[in-house]
Amino acid sequence: MCGIAGILDLEGHSSTDLSYIKRMADAMVHRGPDDEGFFVSGPIHLAHRRLSIIDISSGQQPMFNEGKSIVIVFNGEIYNHRHLRNVLEAKGHTFRTHSDTECILHAYEEFGDKFETHLTGMFAFALWDIARRRLVLSRDRLGIKPLYYMIHRGRLIFASEIKAILIMKDIERRVDPDALAAYLSLRYVPGPKTMFKDIYKLQPGHTMVVQNGKVTTRPYWELIFEETERDERQAAEQLEALLSEVCQDHLMSEVPYGVFLSGGVDSSAVVAVLQKTLSDKLRTFTVGYEHADGLNEFDYADKVSRHIGTVHHKLTLQAQDFADWIPKLVWHLDEPVGDAACIPLYFLAKYAKKHATVLQSGEGADEIFAGYSIYKKMEFMNGLQKGILSPLLTGLSRAVAPLAGDGKLARYLRLFGKPLEERYRGVSGHFMEGIREKLIKPGFFSASNENFAENFYSQYYGRVSTEHDLNRMLFVDTKTWLPDDLLIKADKMTMAASVELRVPFLDHRLVEFAARLPVSLKIGNGVTKYLLKKVMEPYLPREVIYRTKAGFPVPVSDWFKNGLNGLATEMLLDPKSHVSGFVDAGCLRMMLERHKAGVHDFSNELWGLLVLEFWFQTFEVRL
Repeated sequence: MCGIAGILDLEGHSSTDLSYIKRMADAMVHRGPDDEGFFVSGPIHLAHRRLSIIDISSGQQPMFNEGKSIVIVFNGEIYNHRHLRNVLEAKGHTFRTHSDTECILHAYEEFGDKFETHLTGMFAFALWDIARRRLVLSRDRLGIKPLYYMIHRGRLIFASEIKAILIMKDIERRVDPDALAAYLSLRYVPGPKTMFKDIYKLQPGHTMVVQNGKVTTRPYWELIFEETERDERQAAEQLEALLSEVCQDHLMSEVPYGVFLSGGVDSSAVVAVLQKTLSDKLRTFTVGYEHADGLNEFDYADKVSRHIGTVHHKLTLQAQDFADWIPKLVWHLDEPVGDAACIPLYFLAKYAKKHATVLQSGEGADEIFAGYSIYKKMEFMNGLQKGILSPLLTGLSRAVAPLAGDGKLARYLRLFGKPLEERYRGVSGHFMEGIREKLIKPGFFSASNENFAENFYSQYYGRVSTEHDLNRMLFVDTKTWLPDDLLIKADKMTMAASVELRVPFLDHRLVEFAARLPVSLKIGNGVTKYLLKKVMEPYLPREVIYRTKAGFPVPVSDWFKNGLNGLATEMLLDPKSHVSGFVDAGCLRMMLERHKAGVHDFSNELWGLLVLEFWFQTFEVRL
């Protein structure tokens, strides 16, 4: 795992000034503390920071093909590189290393503009075709690895992290109002925008090509739902075999490895499948909290570890462990992500670093096999809306909603009667709903800003290749919440600890397999992730497989009743704060007081605002 950066003069002017590209690399030293490398030629400057995982002795970057006509800087892993190497050698290509990076160079030579489709893995890379003076930037299919860019003063500037781009001189640090409005509805910023005006994300499954000053972007992969009828037993056998193959492929490493074990079925499945094939005991890691028994995963993780036989490590986190660290958290994230799961993820990665450099986790299983309870709730609403009593229920819900307060019941009452594309806005798509109108000062956002998130979701509903509502929701989450919240925090928090995280459930082979499953094997007999749970029955205790989903629990509600309440009050109610420019102080004070008194849980909203204020201050951004 690594960090990459580059500068391309779009007018073809040459420069030998290395100061900026070196400072860009320095800003990402945590992503690659083991080595650094640079390539400067004519209009292109490339930088690489290396965390040594594969071919430690000879995998340095930037890396060239054998003819020195193509050079690459690469962040990620190509899991099929050995097979791909055999194919390419049979076609006459000569390899000088055992690195997976070199396979990308030869695949580009052999397959041309279709070369990305031959790569299985997680990646973000920049490839410079020296003879053609052609730059190719590409990001993996699901967006596991980030890649940001901007065009500034006639140059294309790109990097694995935004902070490296901000090294450049005279970049105006302004908030993007569309992104800010979206964040206050979603708690993350949907791509291709970022919270920084004029800085963008290269979208998952896309490649950018720059040649003769012209910038073009094209998709090379799309998630297609084509349900293939098959019986449950056949599908279970296929899933078990594929999951085993993928998890083993993700073991590729020359350094110690382990698994984040939450005690839920997803991470437990990874542990069980891997341990079955290993002779040595697998290292597993779990995080929990002091005085938060209802949210701790320790008991279930211990049960899985004993059942499978792993070497298990546990970290207990206290609120005072991280309160002073929030500015650093925000700095590593680059842009605000109002998801408190960032906290345990970072500290667990930092703790695991003592024992392992490569880790696997269960991220992505919920988005491909339908693991969130909200899917069942939306399907239930669908059934009611199609029933004979639908008009009566719609009218009743509209009448009762204003009396139901700000809780979940009120939210679902307001949603009832709307079509799915208006009702479902992703896993966190109703963040701050019910309080937002009171909290945000009237007139601060334009109608265009307010409509950005709505139009953003509409494009994905318009593109999805299925009529089934469950698959439509899975498609939306795979394109939005997954890359821009879940995977952003997974990448940034683990890289902050110089740890590589791999997510086998998001191997495109598994993702495409799940997209072909009948929906009855995703949610069957009222059970979410039905087929995955059936496959795991011989591997895991039933109380682990069929327990209530807990996510990555964080006792942030309790923390905001204690120490964090004072911090949030001091920062957010300061008249000089950035959020005071668009947040009503009276409403915010009410939220803090009611939360501390235990009247209403505003912890998610308060955490989202606190992270946002720290972001403004950390990066010195203006409204």
